Amino acid sequence: MGEKVVAGGFDLSDRQRYRDKLRRCLTGLERLLAEKRFDRPRNLMGLEIELNLTGADGMPKMLNGQVLERIASRDFQTELAMFNLEVNIAPHRLDGRVFDRLAEELRTSLAYADRKAAEVDAGIVMIGILPTLDRDDLVSSNLSAVDRYTLLNEQIVAARGEDFRLDIEGVERLSCTSKSIAPEAACTSVQLHLQVTPARFADVWNAAQAVAAAQIAVGANSPFLFGRELWRESRPPLFQQSTDTRPPELQAQGVRPRTWFGERWVGSAFDLFEENLRYYPALLPICDDEDPLDVLDRGGTPSLAELVLHNGTVYRWNRPVYDVADGVPHLRVENRVLPAGPTVVDVVANAAFYYGLVRALAEDSRPVWTRLPFEAAAANFDAACKHGIDARFTWPRRGRYGGTAEVDAVALVRDELLPLAEAGLDAWGIEPADRDLYLGVIEERCRRRQNGASWQAATFRRALDGGLSREAALAATTRRYRELMLRGEPVHAWPVGLPEPVPAG
Repeated sequence: MGEKVVAGGFDLSDRQRYRDKLRRCLTGLERLLAEKRFDRPRNLMGLEIELNLTGADGMPKMLNGQVLERIASRDFQTELAMFNLEVNIAPHRLDGRVFDRLAEELRTSLAYADRKAAEVDAGIVMIGILPTLDRDDLVSSNLSAVDRYTLLNEQIVAARGEDFRLDIEGVERLSCTSKSIAPEAACTSVQLHLQVTPARFADVWNAAQAVAAAQIAVGANSPFLFGRELWRESRPPLFQQSTDTRPPELQAQGVRPRTWFGERWVGSAFDLFEENLRYYPALLPICDDEDPLDVLDRGGTPSLAELVLHNGTVYRWNRPVYDVADGVPHLRVENRVLPAGPTVVDVVANAAFYYGLVRALAEDSRPVWTRLPFEAAAANFDAACKHGIDARFTWPRRGRYGGTAEVDAVALVRDELLPLAEAGLDAWGIEPADRDLYLGVIEERCRRRQNGASWQAATFRRALDGGLSREAALAATTRRYRELMLRGEPVHAWPVGLPEPVPAG
């Protein structure tokens, strides 16, 4: 990749060769599926969290290179902008006390990273979008000094051919332009991975799509961008618009965006990889020397490098993943719906809710996706992003009469989805005490109607009412958020508002 950057981009032959290799990779995947070459069930999950760096004033700090040098761990990596980091947790088997182990690992890793960040007067914040980000922070000069980010930015900008337009209307409206993909860096998320067999892939992916709206409703944590209060979860519209390779004319023609929810339930993982080739031109036409079909003919396992790279530039909220471990291929569903934070307990509770729910729904004798139109699932997702915990959804009626009805998101989660998640966690073999602890966090958010987004918005409003300017209120809200994040109590228990000043004397 570095050589291509130095050489000044790609020519026509690069793109033609890459397209040919993609087709050979897709044929290779089809053969691997037909020959049943994939890993056996292992009940493995994995987790990644994108993080922000701020100063004591709550403002972003462009110091990820210095912080990573001090952390000196392969578990931490760069992300798109200089105020971002990512932490990767090793795969775990979904059983027993896995969620408590996960929480302990996260606390240890994040505390260590925070201590190292403090050496350069910075700190870690887990939040969907940092409220103090300004347009001047999200420019190409603040992208991380990594070849792949530079190249990706160049290719997306070239494909679009004009400035990116951000236009999001929520509580307030944001309308502005950007000359680069840097605004995407505002979106910091949690990615939940689940390894599945090919036979189970479609059921798990469809289940994940069906519950994405519920995940957002209870987990929203991104209400602000550039000083404006927008959607309760503003990451999806921001991500779509800041990576949109389509000028207005192609949008008007119905060309699909590279960041999207999808348009149908699927029958196999192959469906999604095939869609990627059919709908999306290559952004990074970098070819590997391996011929996947030759490797298969020799009895080996191909890396399908071009297919994997291309898949990484199509930003589905539930993404298929092909990977090879110890010479054996496997498939994963990567759930990219959730924002980061607010606390370790909240992140693990969101994970428990998701893994329990997809297990139960994937094994249901009357799958929800056979009773819910895909268009309704997509509309639910938008409603959850806009309204968070106050959203209303279309959902299949229980009982023999069938059809769908409109339902309050909190009522749906509390009355129907939490019991399903409980049954799913039991099926994974999760310790009942852990199951009850983490699903109890979701239940309390519903009972109090408070998640990260509603807490941020209410605290910001209190600060405004207290006489602070918008900028000062956002900074104070961010500092208070970090203080409560470090204490570790789940967000439903956070007191709204800023702490009372201590009287002098």
